[in-house]
Amino acid sequence: MDKGYEKERFESVSLKTSVAKKFNKYCKKLSMSKSMTLLIMLEFFDENGISPAESMGPKMQTLENLVKKRINGVIAILKDIENSQTKPTVAMMQSLFEESVPKQPSLMLEKNKADKDPPKFIERNNSES
Repeated sequence: MDKGYEKERFESVSLKTSVAKKFNKYCKKLSMSKSMTLLIMLEFFDENGISPAESMGPKMQTLENLVKKRINGVIAILKDIENSQTKPTVAMMQSLFEESVPKQPSLMLEKNKADKDPPKFIERNNSES
């Protein structure tokens, strides 16, 4: 029995046979009584201001465009935050860290290979003597 509607009496509604079969299948699919199924369908149409006779196409396209505009707005806000807050803060932090870390002199000195000592002996050719 339907909760909250136990004491109400039944009325009859005339439906075509093919419509009644579709409605019965839909009620079984929802696992609800015929009265409750019809009630939730009527409440859905009332709450959303939708007429079953009109197409959902234009309303869905309008909704999609509205969502796209909002997303573009959010992207613009995030880019502005990045440019005005994040990048300058990162630059300040990097400059602070560069100044605070003193450069330590290296402990080992490496000789330049260009400053080689000349050889201690020179080989002479036998023909020059």
